[in-house]
Amino acid sequence: MKVTEHIENAKGKPLFSFEILPPLKGQNIQSIFDSIDPLMEFKPPFIDVTYHREEYEYKELPNGLLEKRVVKKRPGTVGICSAIQNKYQLDAIPHILCGGFTKEDTENFLIDLDFLGIQNVVALRGDAVKREIYFKPEKEGNHYATELVTQIENLNKGIYLDDHLQNTSATNFCIGVAGYPEKHMEAPSLDSDIYFLKQKIKNGASYIVTQMFFDNKKFFDFVAKCRKEGITVPIIPGLKPISTKKQLNQIPHRFKVDLPDDLIMAVVKARDNDAVRQIGIEWCTQQSKELVAAGIPVLHYYSMGKPDNIKAIAKEVF
Repeated sequence: MKVTEHIENAKGKPLFSFEILPPLKGQNIQSIFDSIDPLMEFKPPFIDVTYHREEYEYKELPNGLLEKRVVKKRPGTVGICSAIQNKYQLDAIPHILCGGFTKEDTENFLIDLDFLGIQNVVALRGDAVKREIYFKPEKEGNHYATELVTQIENLNKGIYLDDHLQNTSATNFCIGVAGYPEKHMEAPSLDSDIYFLKQKIKNGASYIVTQMFFDNKKFFDFVAKCRKEGITVPIIPGLKPISTKKQLNQIPHRFKVDLPDDLIMAVVKARDNDAVRQIGIEWCTQQSKELVAAGIPVLHYYSMGKPDNIKAIAKEVF
């Protein structure tokens, strides 16, 4: 079932969803099930599965030449999504990136998903790899998420890259895209960011999932700006409870989001990370309750494979 259909069928009842990371290469599917099982009591209608590009390093050889070597990889997004749908009888939503894919790779990826009966995808540009300052697309790949959305929507119309194909079948993907209440880190302004977000909707996206935020006012302001610009699709808030003192620096640096002063000082004064974890649960619980009271249709949590604090929040909200 499509995400938009889940929202319609809920008839105003808030839905619970979350996102997981594929295991590192060499680990098995049980680590995924272990991160999902504790959250199944809250009846998530869908679970997002991220995709991560390969990461490389260059090792200098004795002759002075450099050898390119893969040092980190999280394979198996398609297989994980299939396993989740088979085991839990719910919808798994793979993330699809521009980075690391040619358009042909993307088409083949989508064909595999269609064969498996996966109806939802989240289309993302993806981040630059560590060795790059700025994002660099593949030579024959999509440069922006707007282009990726167009390619997916073309498949929904039966339009393939090879225009000589005969009697092609149309896919039926519901396309999600990312929104940034505090703007994308590379966008010159929030208004320009929303301009391009609107283009993604025009090109075929059906819903928006936001980057994490810790101040609900920023989310509500973002939604109001989107509605003013004529964006009418569901906007799903992305939430993450802070759990360690290190995240006071890591989250603003990596995700370019602000932390409220009250939250910062509470974490600074916490005696240890156990206390920080409880602060994060309480803060995110209050965020969640306020969002539910405002009629937000779905709350989406970034679990990062650690379900315990998400479970504590969900017990108070759902």
